[in-house]
Amino acid sequence: MSERKPIECWLTDMDGVLVHEGQPVPGAKEFLGRLKQAGKPFLVLTNNSIYTPRDLHVRLRAAGLDVPVESIYTSALATAQFLDDQRPRGSAYVLGEAGLTTALHEIGYILTDLDPDYVVLGETRTYSFTAITRAIRLINNGARFIATNPDPIGPSIEGALPATGSVAALITKATGVEPYFVGKPNPLMMRNALNTVGGHSESTAMIGDRMDTDVVSGMEAGLFTILVLTGVTTEKEIERYPFRPQRVAASIADLVDMVDLPDLAEG
Repeated sequence: MSERKPIECWLTDMDGVLVHEGQPVPGAKEFLGRLKQAGKPFLVLTNNSIYTPRDLHVRLRAAGLDVPVESIYTSALATAQFLDDQRPRGSAYVLGEAGLTTALHEIGYILTDLDPDYVVLGETRTYSFTAITRAIRLINNGARFIATNPDPIGPSIEGALPATGSVAALITKATGVEPYFVGKPNPLMMRNALNTVGGHSESTAMIGDRMDTDVVSGMEAGLFTILVLTGVTTEKEIERYPFRPQRVAASIADLVDMVDLPDLAEG
């Protein structure tokens, strides 16, 4: 294998890498500060479609992490971008929250339950049986089925919650129609993120806490993949997968020195 180029651009997952249950992961503030000091372009990626980038900016700031709004890229934004490429100014019936509906409004989509082009499924804190039933009937009548991400469960203080992937499975069982999942591990989200931040696969790293989403999508997009052990995947579980990250770190604190600072010797 040829030697990779130095890392000039950074993509990182949010939950399990920068924050955990609303608290900053030790080293996250220092890592973000190093990126800014070095002037490296970066993007925080999340499969969470509930919140807008502005919402997430505020939530991260409450955890003591300063991430600009324009440096946050969600599966809702990736879904909106995909739909805008596929069928500009179309229509959709949406099961989701402000992160998804706002993203679709901003690309000029009409949100309707009257013969929409798409049924778009995202995350919501409370899935409505009535809304799911309407989605099933619209898909049976010919609407195309899109989902923001395949994550089957999401975290809460009380324990696991059914998430987009689980509800998508319910709708698929009722309709026989599989959704197209836009978010991770679809490498499309990685390519969109690279385009957004102006990065190149040969000089970009992806940091994540999950082998089945972050690492596999980074690998398939040709990025340098780093798994941190502060989230979902444990060290023992790595060997269960037929692929490996190029680096495993205890936490993002161990990656600060990987961010090269500009050479100030000439000054």
